[in-house]
Amino acid sequence: MKLNENYEPVIGLEVHAQMLTKTKAFCGCPTTFGVEPNTNVCPVCLGMPGTLPVLNLELVEFVLRLGLATNCTVAPKSIFARKNYFYPDLPKGYQISQYEEPICTGGHLVIELEDGVRRRVGITRIHMEEDAGKSIHDLSVDTLVDVNRCGVPLIEIVSEPDIRSPREAYHYLYRMRQLVTYLGICDGNMEEGSLRCDANVSVRPRGQREYGTKTEVKNMNSFRNVERALAYEINRQMQLIEDHGKVVQETLLWDANQNIAVPMRSKEEAHDYRYFPDPDLVPVLVDEQWVGRIRRQLAELPLARRDRFVDQLGLPPYDAEVLTAEKGVADYFEEVLASLSELNRKPSRENAKAVSNWVMTDVLRIMSERKTTISGFPVRPVRLAAMIGLVHDGTISGTIAKDVFEEMLNSSDDPKTIVQRKGLSQISDSSSIELVVDDVLRVNSPQVEKYLKGNEKVFGFFVGETMKRLRGKGNPGLVNDILRQKLSALKT
Repeated sequence: MKLNENYEPVIGLEVHAQMLTKTKAFCGCPTTFGVEPNTNVCPVCLGMPGTLPVLNLELVEFVLRLGLATNCTVAPKSIFARKNYFYPDLPKGYQISQYEEPICTGGHLVIELEDGVRRRVGITRIHMEEDAGKSIHDLSVDTLVDVNRCGVPLIEIVSEPDIRSPREAYHYLYRMRQLVTYLGICDGNMEEGSLRCDANVSVRPRGQREYGTKTEVKNMNSFRNVERALAYEINRQMQLIEDHGKVVQETLLWDANQNIAVPMRSKEEAHDYRYFPDPDLVPVLVDEQWVGRIRRQLAELPLARRDRFVDQLGLPPYDAEVLTAEKGVADYFEEVLASLSELNRKPSRENAKAVSNWVMTDVLRIMSERKTTISGFPVRPVRLAAMIGLVHDGTISGTIAKDVFEEMLNSSDDPKTIVQRKGLSQISDSSSIELVVDDVLRVNSPQVEKYLKGNEKVFGFFVGETMKRLRGKGNPGLVNDILRQKLSALKT
């Protein structure tokens, strides 16, 4: 959807990430997804009179990880507040959140666009809160409520209004999802609602400093829908202004079936929620020792890892981006690379591209076909490294390696055993190859004549015929050398 160049979009995103804690934010109920409705509940998360919430320590540890990873300032003291509103899926009548004193503020996230340009998007705040329940409207009966999700721990990440296009919003959300999954604090599953995104959108004439009237867009449950919904709303606002209309501050719901955003309600301000400090929860105190421990525990972050793959391993940027998209895949790649370098005593940089090719094509292909994660992939790194090593030392050809790989998917045998059992060892006996080459040239005299007259493209035909007769087991380098020698001799 093309945007009017006379206007500049101004976008800020609010991302809610459900934490991978085993229990809820303020009680011991499990956070398991997909169980029977209204079973993961207790008097605390239902807000029964006389109950008291107790903060989940793991929630604090998780928010500190993200705060440090996004260069935020960690507050030594933060306060929980009650956000008051009434809705059927909020049995307490309020949501525990943070308002005036959040735990993390003033950070940023670096995003990279298609042209390689990197931009820094500011992060206003990251705070802890609990989730509400779920209202179910799409059944044949009246609205139903499932309160299993009440009290599930969330963190909300509020960006600065630094995003200037739907595509930039896509990249920001992609990098944020990548980051929270790398940190091990959220599974990033937008379909299940464990990562959700709302957007504040306004437009202004290009060059104007003042912001326009903003709207809030909700119900965007995929990267594609975020981009489409923002493009729709930006165009709607620009058209309104062009037609001398007025943008109204309101909340809109994205309807993915109709590709439109429909009004939901007038947009609330903070005072509408009557925030006040929660009297049942003490302040969260975080000292420098705690922050230092979390900082030391942080793993290498995705963009830094991608840059290392390019700078130190010599991988193309595209390969590095694909390999580091998911932490598990990047870990797998590095384990294969380390095992292969130990086997053939070559520096990692020399082996990196070969390992990258196998992981990017065959490993990711099988993961996609079987709809599995890397943890469920049947060929462990050391076995894949051993198979690639057989190619490097000339035991098998690259073509045969594909057959060995397929066998490894369904067998626990090591690759060398598979090669021996199936008789797949590469033929590197020059005299045997010479006999086959002589016969190929003899029965294909018309093609030989074409080659001798300067048509060198025919050379590939000779290679293919020779490898076919050797059932793919001929040493490719040796086949090429012998063919060139024989054809060169025919020229003289």
